[in-house]
Amino acid sequence: MNQKLENLLNLALETPENIRLQTDNLNVGFDTTDKTWELIVKYHGSLDYLAALNIQVEYLIAGYAILTVPEQLVDSVAGQEEIEYVEKPKRYYYSAIPQLSMAQLTSPDFTSTDVLTDACIYPVTRREPFLSGEGVLIAVIDSGIDYARREFRTEDGSTRILSLWDQTAAAGQPPAGFFIGSEYSEAQINEALAAATPAEKMRLVPSIDASGHGTAVAGIAAGYSRESTSSGSAYLYEGIAPRSKLLIVKLGLPREEGFPRTTEIMRGVTYAIRKALEWNMPLVINLSFGNSYGSHDGSSLLERFLDNASEIGRTVICVGSGNEGNSAGHAAGNALSSTATVDLAVADYESSLSVQLWTQYSDSYRISLRSPGGVRQELPFNIQSGKYTLRVEQTDLLIYLGEPSPYSVNRELYIEMLPATGPYIGSGIWQFILEPLEVSVGQYYFYLPSAAGRNARTGFTSPTPQVTLTIPSTSAKIITVGAYDSTYNSYADFSGRGYEGTERTIGVVTAGLVKPDLVAPGVNVPAPDLYGGYQPVTGTSFANPVVSGGAALLMEWGIIKGNDRFLYGEKIKAYLRRGARPIRGETVYPNNKVGFGALCIAKSLPL
Repeated sequence: MNQKLENLLNLALETPENIRLQTDNLNVGFDTTDKTWELIVKYHGSLDYLAALNIQVEYLIAGYAILTVPEQLVDSVAGQEEIEYVEKPKRYYYSAIPQLSMAQLTSPDFTSTDVLTDACIYPVTRREPFLSGEGVLIAVIDSGIDYARREFRTEDGSTRILSLWDQTAAAGQPPAGFFIGSEYSEAQINEALAAATPAEKMRLVPSIDASGHGTAVAGIAAGYSRESTSSGSAYLYEGIAPRSKLLIVKLGLPREEGFPRTTEIMRGVTYAIRKALEWNMPLVINLSFGNSYGSHDGSSLLERFLDNASEIGRTVICVGSGNEGNSAGHAAGNALSSTATVDLAVADYESSLSVQLWTQYSDSYRISLRSPGGVRQELPFNIQSGKYTLRVEQTDLLIYLGEPSPYSVNRELYIEMLPATGPYIGSGIWQFILEPLEVSVGQYYFYLPSAAGRNARTGFTSPTPQVTLTIPSTSAKIITVGAYDSTYNSYADFSGRGYEGTERTIGVVTAGLVKPDLVAPGVNVPAPDLYGGYQPVTGTSFANPVVSGGAALLMEWGIIKGNDRFLYGEKIKAYLRRGARPIRGETVYPNNKVGFGALCIAKSLPL
């Protein structure tokens, strides 16, 4: 075991490539053609000398970098004095609930959300101080944007997008300091908008939003369109901060399909901060995705990176809490003085499944696993750390027992379940049995992959909805945004739940930290679609840009209008928390479902 490498990377390096390819986690970050790993490193000093070893270095902010390293050199690179810690990328999922059917949309019982009313926007936009987000930059780091839509253009038809970096486009030049994708300037986008034909437009700026997720997010945060109809009336669509400028990062890699990875996100955040500093603009960064891998305590390199990034320039970072609240992907409890059992139901046709168990390193257990067929097998929780493999019925188990990292007191037991015979792992009830040996705290936390990455019927039979925030919404210094249903003025049960400090005893979140910070409308929120119209969208993906737009309004009032030159970072969070209003069913604030309450911009301004 290399102590500078995270547990998952150690396991991946000890596992043959053909087996890694069967999993959802272990091969993420490995290029099967070049046989290289893309790695996130925390470092000090300079890494320029690594170029002589055929290692590509991309410097990020605050002492982080991305290295592209031949697999055989990973250990030797990690051993360099300048390298402090190394992680592999993780795959991230957009925090959106599947869209409604046409029958549901046309039902007489269906109502969309009036976000501007629910979030108390009108009192500060329709009268003094007449806020609109003008002078503030909103960075939407997502699936791209339909840049030709009226919602993202000014009255004269020119774009409000100051820069677009499509990480998947190979036709142009990447931004300075990066090696993937193509960067398009405001002038290039305007040239494309003026093109005579769609083909010419796409030749000039060949970037699309294939899923529509990023277009919807940008529209909610900052869209604006007033269209005349055939009858002479006008249809108005208005986002939260309709005169803010936009910076767009389309996440991904040109050589890969699928969801974004940690490394693309970190590149996007670095790019946004550098541009905001270059343009001398206050910056709001919107991140509407997450992942369930990790101890959920703010200790991963991505979480720490975002905490550092939030302190650079005049910056606010808003992250959705994820949609894992009711997904049955988490189980927690206490085995301080008695044996604990945790049952996991595995549905038919699961080709693989990973299970994480996080505990205090100071606690010692005897852990056993009982298979659906009744076979009980003790797991190697108290042997020397490292990889262990065993077969139980028709399932192979790759087990890795990790050590605490330099940033966390937790110990991880990671289990990757793979089919031993046939295409699927064993279905039925798998039972984990924790018997305390020398235990002083006793808390344990199980996590499964995000709901988007597993069968809907696979989950813990007695799940724990608390601490179901997705990473990186667990970062301490970002604004964590959950969702509520404004039709009923109540918590949306899919929204990732968090904690307030007294409920948690492991990790860096124990010092009175509250998550989520607040909630915003996240059910049936009107948003631009890919077809020139609008549709209601649901998920914390779409609650988050409501808060991002609200933060832009506060920054305009404070920084641009000169009322408070220091209204950014944690001060924005404090103002939003103070102004949050109560919602139905919640009597104690803050709490682990809605934090300090529902977003209310009019109450958040010190007017």
